[in-house]
Amino acid sequence: MGEQLKIEDVDLMDRMRSGDDIALKLIYNKYWNHLFNSAYNILRDQQACEDIIQDVFVNLWNKRELIEIKVSLKSYLFASTRYEVYRQVRLGNVREDIFDHVHERMATATEYGNIEHRELLSQINSIVDNLSAKCKEVYKLSREEQLSHKEIASQLDISTKTVENHLNKALRQLRTSLGLF
Repeated sequence: MGEQLKIEDVDLMDRMRSGDDIALKLIYNKYWNHLFNSAYNILRDQQACEDIIQDVFVNLWNKRELIEIKVSLKSYLFASTRYEVYRQVRLGNVREDIFDHVHERMATATEYGNIEHRELLSQINSIVDNLSAKCKEVYKLSREEQLSHKEIASQLDISTKTVENHLNKALRQLRTSLGLF
């Protein structure tokens, strides 16, 4: 069955390369929902995810004659989506709360996006582990234990402004590092 899908995708790509926009529509209908869910599991922003998936398909069409798919069309589309999501995170074009509950979201990742989500979670954990001790502690209390800025300030005996500064530093580091990923 998987081999049949791969052959079908190769045929659709060949048709698309020769300018058949119906082939693009078929690819779009086949993969849009899976790609959207993969992006949404990370970003939790419907409009941003729709824009990302639209860009992935526009790029697929615009570069159709140049694209060399090494593994499968599905893998190519998921990789394109993943890199566009990372790019949006790096540029800061996403909601501040995307890192909230990230561990739970990664644990319930969809079948198609599971590898990408594990990669992202591993990268986030690595970045967080390299933060200064106090910054890491503030980040974990905020994002993993869901404490408010005031609760963190009280628990660590620091000001709420210091809590905000640590969180801003952590989020900046996450964005910058994910951009390099």
